[in-house]
Amino acid sequence: MSAPTRYFVSHLTEYDYGRPVANGRHILHLSPRSLPWQSVLSHAVLIDPGPSERQAGVDAFGNPIETLVLSHQHSSLAVHARSWVELAPRPSPAAKASETWIAVREGMVFRAGQPPNAAERDAARYLFESRHVRVKRELADWASACFAPGEALLSSVARLNARIHAEFAFDPEATHVATPVMEVLKTRRGVCQDFAHLMLSALRSLGLPARYMSGYLLTTPPPGSPRLVGADASHAWVAVWSPLSGWVEFDPTNGVMAGMGHITLGWGRDFGDVTPLRGVIYGGGEHTPSIEVSVVPEADYPALFGEAATRLAS
Repeated sequence: MSAPTRYFVSHLTEYDYGRPVANGRHILHLSPRSLPWQSVLSHAVLIDPGPSERQAGVDAFGNPIETLVLSHQHSSLAVHARSWVELAPRPSPAAKASETWIAVREGMVFRAGQPPNAAERDAARYLFESRHVRVKRELADWASACFAPGEALLSSVARLNARIHAEFAFDPEATHVATPVMEVLKTRRGVCQDFAHLMLSALRSLGLPARYMSGYLLTTPPPGSPRLVGADASHAWVAVWSPLSGWVEFDPTNGVMAGMGHITLGWGRDFGDVTPLRGVIYGGGEHTPSIEVSVVPEADYPALFGEAATRLAS
């Protein structure tokens, strides 16, 4: 079993509004979530210009959030989240030892006189359509090749995870945030967010609870190339509900189960529930945010940020 590993995560979002903004209100999902295998050693969000009001809280899914109000005129906004997290190995459930997927599906069907327990009630929130996830017979038919009658849930989900990885091409130019999941199924191209929404749609269409996971993934530079500051990106993957194992996470973009390189911000029904930064402004012009993300192992931190850099985890 591998030892715990520490990572520094930097997520910088900058807006140049072009014209003055009279006021703005924003919600941030930029705080890593504390989990049995993920410890948040430190976390800070630097905001320029400083907000008129700022409040920490949690959303309906238990994710940490911050709300900002900028009631003074401004023409730009920079939000820089900096975190140190420590990941430990997470339990790896035995796929063949899990309950059958049909048993899980049948267990989520409401029956009078048999009230669900707390875990089942929570899982039921992730059974239905949401803004970016569809529940359709066509999706169930497409996924059914991975779900043989009587097969273990996690074995079937692993097969679907591998199928998406094998049949779909990563192409950041092929989609945008509002691309429908049915178009992704047709074109077989997209990014991690698209593949997560597709897998969620397939699982929910089969009657299986599944939720959207938002966070970061440690990436490896090409051979011979140095690790660069700001060259990484946010990542998305999927968690499926197993009554015996709890929430088990799969990454269809990479065809693996989530592991020591997956840093969790939070989860929801789809991307819309855990958008890293969203809000409304009064004023401004056309604008596109500039986003720079860095996921840096502790051993690489001094070389990238300097030996004298102040560590937030100190």
